[in-house]
Amino acid sequence: MNTTTKDSPTVESSPLRERRGGRWIELATRQETLLILVFAIMVTVFSILNPRYFSTASFGNIMQDFAPVMLMAIAQTFVIITGGIDLSVGAVLGLSGVSAALTIRATTANGVDPGLSIAAGIGTALLVGVLVGVINGLLVTRVNLAPFIATLATMGACMGTTLVVTGGVQIAGAPAEVVHIGNTRYLDIFTAPLFVALVILVVAAIVLSKTRFGRHTYAIGSNVFAARVAGINVKRHLMKVYVLGGVLASIAGLFVYFRLGSGSPASGRGGELQAIAAAVIGGVSLMGGLGRVTGAALGALITASVLSGLILIGVEPNAQQIVVGALIAVAVAVQGIGRSNAGS
Repeated sequence: MNTTTKDSPTVESSPLRERRGGRWIELATRQETLLILVFAIMVTVFSILNPRYFSTASFGNIMQDFAPVMLMAIAQTFVIITGGIDLSVGAVLGLSGVSAALTIRATTANGVDPGLSIAAGIGTALLVGVLVGVINGLLVTRVNLAPFIATLATMGACMGTTLVVTGGVQIAGAPAEVVHIGNTRYLDIFTAPLFVALVILVVAAIVLSKTRFGRHTYAIGSNVFAARVAGINVKRHLMKVYVLGGVLASIAGLFVYFRLGSGSPASGRGGELQAIAAAVIGGVSLMGGLGRVTGAALGALITASVLSGLILIGVEPNAQQIVVGALIAVAVAVQGIGRSNAGS
């Protein structure tokens, strides 16, 4: 006998509606969604305080600042997810930019074609990133230094090297092609370095979320002992992660050099703080094993936008670092509250 009633479709569709409602709630509460909301509120506030903030020129400047910060944040994300930290990214940015500037100036002075000179400068900068990444990896995996201490040491070494090779002055004399690459805007906002940074973001997101390399990164940060038992070569993987961080920081240094048209020994100073802030704001846990590249990218966008807004409303540079530090403290506090609620 058929016992189906007219009310049956309503009963059957109720769980479906609940699932749909749950998906909307999940989407609304995701870290990335909340960050976009925070960004929109922040843009509104700064635009009210200074109408020049809400302009194409202002957004173009923010995007130029955003690209190197995002690359350092991506580098920091991979390292932090493994349970470490990299304090050298800002110093690597500065040393890489200066190295590229010195190489390009020397080669152009000897009559080398500008295109080849720029290629040589890029190669030198990347070599610096690889070298520092290898040193960081060896200090962490072979000397068994804590990542904080190991990268603090390389940060000091890179900053000192930058000051020695530059004598504390800017390395000028970049070819016009360098400035053209770094400052030509498309649609008044986008530059070639920004396009490269966005491609790197997409690749990094795929690597971290869809590949074995990404799974091993999460596994090491979640439980390094279990990762070893599972057959992961932890030391070799950590070496790769720190080298990746060095390379990304060196690319960020190239972006800054292309924008300025000179290698500045002050470039990258405080960059490690901005990178950590972007990663933590983006939901990357300092405890390791948790985080996404997309969140770190949005955190970098918020960090760059905040600093740009502070400049427009007349906040002095030293006070800006206080704001960045406060952002880190708030983000870590929010993560702590979230973990407490999850555990209760």
